[in-house]
Amino acid sequence: MSRIGKIPVAVPKEVKANIGPLNVHIEGPKGKLDLKLPSGIKVELKDGHLLVTRASDDKQARANHGTIRAHLVNMVTGVTMGHKKDLELQGLGFRAQLQGKKVVFNLGLSHPVEFEVPATVKVTVPTQTAITVEGADSMAVGEVAARIRALKPVEPYKGKGLRYAGEFVRRKQGKSVTKS
Repeated sequence: MSRIGKIPVAVPKEVKANIGPLNVHIEGPKGKLDLKLPSGIKVELKDGHLLVTRASDDKQARANHGTIRAHLVNMVTGVTMGHKKDLELQGLGFRAQLQGKKVVFNLGLSHPVEFEVPATVKVTVPTQTAITVEGADSMAVGEVAARIRALKPVEPYKGKGLRYAGEFVRRKQGKSVTKS
C-alpha cells in the first residue's frame, strides 16, 4: 500500500463530495472542483472521510494511488480556504497595475506587457510591485503564477525581475576588472 494513499482525507461539514465511477466532484464555499479518476483507482466516502483504494498492485496503479489522494487533499483545501501565491517585482521602474481582467506590466521593455487573467483564478495587485494570485484550484493558481513569473525571470547579476515572495535568487559576481 502507498503510505500517502492509504491516509484518509477529512471532509469538513461545509464541503459536499459527490463520487461517481470515473470522477469526484467537490463543492465548498470557495468554489467547485472536479477530478477525473484513472482506471484502477476507486474513491469512497465513509464517515466524513474520503478513502482512496486501488484495484491492482502494478506500478502505474501504485503511482496513481498516492497522487489522487494528494489531489483530493488539495481540492478540499482549495474549496474551504483557497490557495494563494504571492509574487514581487524588483527592478527600477518595474511595476504592475490591474486593468479589468488584465494585468499590465512595465518590465523595462520598449512596450507594456499585458497578461490576460483566466476566469478560474483571481489576481490582485495590492501595490505596484506585489501581485497576488488566488483560487480554489491549486494547479490553476500555480500555473498562472508561473506564467506571470515567466514574463521577466529574475536575472542573476542584479536580481531584477519577477519572483515569488521570499524566493532566494543566487547572485553571480559579474566581471572583475584587472589592473595591468
